[in-house]
Amino acid sequence: MSNAAIERDPVFGTDFIQEMLRQMRALDSYGTWDGQPPEAVLAPLVLTPERKGVIPIIGDPDEETIARVKAFYNAIAVLIEKECGMLAVTLLHLTHEGFGRILITVGKLVVLDRTLRDVHRFGFDSLSKMKTEADKLLSVALELVGRHPDVAGL
Repeated sequence: MSNAAIERDPVFGTDFIQEMLRQMRALDSYGTWDGQPPEAVLAPLVLTPERKGVIPIIGDPDEETIARVKAFYNAIAVLIEKECGMLAVTLLHLTHEGFGRILITVGKLVVLDRTLRDVHRFGFDSLSKMKTEADKLLSVALELVGRHPDVAGL
């Protein structure tokens, strides 16, 4: 990560955004984002009200959008692993219409269970809001692992 990006916005120096960059770059099998600044790599996850306004209310998610959803929750799972030292597994089930559920498990413990709707409109108002949401989910997940280490260790 370049210091210039961190100087422009300190959110780029956080563990979560660093992991999101790794997850998003892992999706780029053709090297399209090679040499691109972090802002460009994460831009598809930022849906300002203007950008959201051009996306239809009803629609089916494309593969790229589904991959971004997976990247977001995989980044949270990686941070859970980093904090508690146990494997965190992300499970995503979606219908073709963009409705479904995401689970993150640690051992036999479900540490995150979210219902997903309108996945074709998945995104955040800003990177800062995405990080805030991830921090909330991470905090709850780690608290659950702390309360139930015996189940998480199975």
